[in-house]
Amino acid sequence: MTNSSTQTRDNADNDAMDRISGAMTRNRLMTRRRILGRLAIARVAPALEITHLDVLDVVSRVEPPAKATIGAVAEGMRIDPSRASRIVAELVAQNVLERRVCQSDARRSILVITARGSKLLDEIHAVKRGLIESVTESWSAEELDAFSRLYERFVCGIEDFISEHAGEDERDAVDAPKARSAG
Repeated sequence: MTNSSTQTRDNADNDAMDRISGAMTRNRLMTRRRILGRLAIARVAPALEITHLDVLDVVSRVEPPAKATIGAVAEGMRIDPSRASRIVAELVAQNVLERRVCQSDARRSILVITARGSKLLDEIHAVKRGLIESVTESWSAEELDAFSRLYERFVCGIEDFISEHAGEDERDAVDAPKARSAG
C-alpha cells in the first residue's frame, strides 16, 4: 500500500470513528431517559421502576444450564450483590420474579420470571420492536440484516472489553486499546 492510499484509509477510519462516537453519544443521551422502558411499565406494571426492567432483562438472558442468581444479576448490571438482592426482593414482592431453591445446591436461590414478569418482558419487546420497525421501515432486507449483525458484533465487543478490563483503573482501561493497536 502506498503512503497516499494509507493516508486515505486513515482519514476514512478517522471519519468513521468520529461518526460512531457521535452516534454513540446521541444514542446515550436519548436512552438515558429510558423512554421505551417507561412506556412499557406504564402499560403493564406502573409500580415498577426502570432498574426492575434491567433485572428482568438480565434474568431472561441467562442461558441454560446456568441459573439466574443474585450474583448473576449483580454481574449483569455491574452493581454490588447487596443492591441486586434488594432489587430482586422488590420484584419478588411485586410478583414479577420468584425465588426457588436450587435443586443441585439447596443453599442457593435461583430466580424465575413469573407470568406477570413474562407479560412485562413481552410488552417491553413489543414497544422496542415497534420503534425499530418504524425507524428501519425504509431499509432493505440486506441493510437491516447487515446492521443487525454489525451492531450485535459491536455491542459484544464493548461487553468483552468491559469484562477484560473489569477492576482496572479507568485510565488504564481507556488506554488499553491504544496500546494493543500500537503493538
